Amino acid sequence: MVVKVVTDSTSDLTPEIANELGITVVPLNVHFGSETYRDGIDLTTEDFYRRLPQCNTLPTTSAPAPGTFAEVYDKLSEETDEILVITISSKLSATYEAASEGKGLTKSKARIEIIDSLWAIGALGLIVISAAKAARAGAGLDDTIDVARRSIKSVDLRVAFDTLDYLKRGGRIGTAQAFLGSALKVNPILSIRDGLTEGIARVRTRTRAIEYLYHFAISFPDVGEVAIEDATTPAEAAILGERLCHKFAKERIYWMKISPVVGTHVGPRVLGIAVLPKK
Repeated sequence: MVVKVVTDSTSDLTPEIANELGITVVPLNVHFGSETYRDGIDLTTEDFYRRLPQCNTLPTTSAPAPGTFAEVYDKLSEETDEILVITISSKLSATYEAASEGKGLTKSKARIEIIDSLWAIGALGLIVISAAKAARAGAGLDDTIDVARRSIKSVDLRVAFDTLDYLKRGGRIGTAQAFLGSALKVNPILSIRDGLTEGIARVRTRTRAIEYLYHFAISFPDVGEVAIEDATTPAEAAILGERLCHKFAKERIYWMKISPVVGTHVGPRVLGIAVLPKK
């Protein structure tokens, strides 16, 4: 039986990518007051950002319930006896804990292994894709875990922001706190290190921010796959992607959209790129 790979919606995998590779995506939740929406299912990124300006208070987010993971395990165990779950960093979300608690609630007899990726968004997406491809190629659970762990160590990520206010308000700003308070209008470049948000650089203009992302991607000597994603600036993503298509084959570039849950914490004008070197 083929190993079944599970992740959460902060991986920003599109339904097309997930369906093609047989990946199950468990949605986190977005809360507008008393209303709860499943990330990417009841609420798209476009709908989220249309609604955001109408809010008096910032929406909140929450991890899936352990029971939601248990239901996924039960369903997948009808098709396989090996399940690999790869979640967002446990330092950014309670999703890993929920996935682990769900293991204790399931009726499944399958072997279930859960990995804390220490990443999020496109970096998490590329890790999950690498594991799913290995599983489809016939790798058993232990070998698929090895692929995922190697990808966790080698993947890298850069995200350009035009404001850190959302990260600050959502409590996810990490070491990028040092970038606050500048009198200058700058575009911060952030990544994730050891599971937490980290400030990398500051550039003066949006054009230079896009240039920074481009040079980050081409700095790798041997690129396996790339993920490009935006929240509300698809034209910028297209510009970046078009330039990278001259360097990398189009089939090695994945196009993603920032999910509503992530959008709650990063704001509207973020542009990110993740790179997974060849193994």
